[in-house]
Amino acid sequence: MTGAVRFLALLLLCAAYVQGPVTKILDFQGAIAEMEHFGLTPAALFAVGVIVSELAMSALILIGRWRWLAALALAAFTVAATFIAIRFWEVPAGQGRMMAMNSFFEHLGLIGGFILVALDDLARTKDTR
Repeated sequence: MTGAVRFLALLLLCAAYVQGPVTKILDFQGAIAEMEHFGLTPAALFAVGVIVSELAMSALILIGRWRWLAALALAAFTVAATFIAIRFWEVPAGQGRMMAMNSFFEHLGLIGGFILVALDDLARTKDTR
């Protein structure tokens, strides 16, 4: 895979983890309201933590520094966020539940992608030793 295609694939994988924090920065009160909605307190501290973590881990993945660790961190973050925010089994049957279930399983796909990035990075690091 060429360097440009690899970088694009990593950028696409990280897209939501760049867009989300930017949106939170532009509407910080909305970010605080989101944290409060999910029962995370202190909400402002959680909002800042999410913003910094998502941007920092995405940057590390894109520049290739500690890529495996950053990918595992975003995988772990996504597991937690998915079980906090997308509890489809609590949504009444119908279109809302179907959309939430689709989102839940799409997030599982992101988690798998980050695990693959971590494994690939560790294998590449091992091969260069």
